[in-house]
Amino acid sequence: MDKKETLRRILEDLVLPETGLNLGRLNLVREIEILDNQIKLTVASTGLSPARQEWLKNQINEILKKFHDSERVDIEFKEFKAAELNQVKHIIAVISGKGGVGKSVVSSLLAVALNRRGYRVGILDADLTGPSIPRMFGLATRPEGTESAILPVLSRTGIEVMSLNLMLPGEEEAVIWRGPVISGVIRQFWEGVLWGNQDYLIVDLPPGTADAPLTVMQSIPITGIVIVFTPQALTAMIVKKTVKMAKTMGKRILGVVENMSYLYIPEIHKRMEIFGPSKADQIIEAAQAPLLARLPIDPVLTKLGDEGLIERYNAEVVTQMGDALIRQISGAERQQPMD
Repeated sequence: MDKKETLRRILEDLVLPETGLNLGRLNLVREIEILDNQIKLTVASTGLSPARQEWLKNQINEILKKFHDSERVDIEFKEFKAAELNQVKHIIAVISGKGGVGKSVVSSLLAVALNRRGYRVGILDADLTGPSIPRMFGLATRPEGTESAILPVLSRTGIEVMSLNLMLPGEEEAVIWRGPVISGVIRQFWEGVLWGNQDYLIVDLPPGTADAPLTVMQSIPITGIVIVFTPQALTAMIVKKTVKMAKTMGKRILGVVENMSYLYIPEIHKRMEIFGPSKADQIIEAAQAPLLARLPIDPVLTKLGDEGLIERYNAEVVTQMGDALIRQISGAERQQPMD
């Protein structure tokens, strides 16, 4: 490894205080030039207040003094748009035909599963009128930022989260907005948030097929869709509307998840289908996509979510769901035509 790459790695490990976010994840280290007696460094100032920039400049100077015996060190802060810095490999939209099926829970568990596999993961909470992601992760920190960009909030295990609830005076504050305003905020959460380097960005969509889901489909380069449903016949019928919308928009359905599929009673080793027989086969056929998981009704999951500790939920089915999604994305990439 040459000196330039070594220095880049050292700088990218610098963590911004109180945020937990490092320069590498935010993709702020832009250019490094090492000459005989001079180092030139360009750092993106996107989302950083003047005080943050001053702190960062002092930290970098200390690192450079130890790293290279230079007579001159030039550190330039340069403004970039967040969209210029965001390098997200896979964007997964999680959607449902109706509310109350646990779409946000599935979004959270997918993020947890991928994060445990060592991937860099973020969650964009696009369900603006019913945001529940921060509560499940136990987050209440207001995001930092400037006019150029907002920095996401980091969860306990390192998942980046952006949700409107983190920006409201209180989590119970109602959002009474019309569709165009909601669509505009969702676009801003994609274009104006400094997601930086991400392997997976999970987008938790509001239910249905109205303005907000359409905005995501049209303005965010999603890799594919995961559809969440429950066993009720009514839900299965509505899900088929979602499938038709995805196909109309030309978006790949990566898989489907049946939530609240059953209740397992360990004392008698029996599964009870509280909401009726599984509708997975019908949905698989309609979506022409595989079943990623049948998630049970689990009081442990409910308790951890209510306590803001969903990252502690460790059921094997969550791992399997994450692995199934990874396989589907890998398969989809292999099927793409070569340029």
